[in-house]
Amino acid sequence: MTFFDSRHPQFSHYVLGNAPVRQLATGFDWVEGPVWFGDAHALLFSDIPNNRIMRYIPGVGVSVYREPANFSNGNTRDLIGRLLTCEHGTRRVTRTEIDGSITIIADQYQGKRLNSPNDVIVKSDGSIWFTDPHYGIMTDYEGFRAEQELPCHVYRVDPESGAIDAVVTNLNCPNGLAFSPDETRLYIADTGRMFSDDTTAIHVFDMKGKELPGASQVFHSISPGASDGFRLDTDGNLWSSAADGVHCISPDGDLLGKILVPEVVSNVCFGGRRKHQLFITATTSIYGISLNRSGA
Repeated sequence: MTFFDSRHPQFSHYVLGNAPVRQLATGFDWVEGPVWFGDAHALLFSDIPNNRIMRYIPGVGVSVYREPANFSNGNTRDLIGRLLTCEHGTRRVTRTEIDGSITIIADQYQGKRLNSPNDVIVKSDGSIWFTDPHYGIMTDYEGFRAEQELPCHVYRVDPESGAIDAVVTNLNCPNGLAFSPDETRLYIADTGRMFSDDTTAIHVFDMKGKELPGASQVFHSISPGASDGFRLDTDGNLWSSAADGVHCISPDGDLLGKILVPEVVSNVCFGGRRKHQLFITATTSIYGISLNRSGA
């Protein structure tokens, strides 16, 4: 079985010829939002249509972490390790406290309800950044059909005051997002509006010396499919979801190679003993592969 499609000699240094793509668990409907908890040696991920967050422990298997989960999508951890979650069903971003209680981080902007927060990240200053496309309110499959009250924006939550600001307002439907390792760049995937023919691409925003995003340009367009979610390694390479697997893209925007996966990939995260394992959520299954590269 072929696991890789190399497009540049550098890619051969990132993948290991004897490290296969392994299906770790299957039987879900649409999985998303993987996040690694190294202290618990566990991967959490969302099974959105089934309204639950799942937990995978290597060598043990899969169990339900939270059900119901308000049709959760993206997940990450804050600077002290608490779980941050984007919830389609409640149209909000929440934080799970150490004692298990839930704190609402954001559920409205300027008096109007958010659409369906999708992906979330945390900057080194503690600020929380999340995308808010409309996918979770367009049908009843990943949440509840509802009227859209706000445009599809990217928001920043101030770590001190909790104030919410729309910081990127020029994309059709912002989806996955991540900072470069030195936080001088912000990458955001625009996956287009549902039921339309919008152009999709990953955009990069200048963050040098700035608290808020500056000028932007198209960084890379995924083919086949579109970039739903991605993470970066310590060298600044971007590992993105695609219709045929995971694409590795250089900091210059060049496709270096692909990890081929037999299902449409939604998102990825790094984890494992040395953050050298790439966990992949792909339609009905989760996959894993060991790389010669560590997550940022």
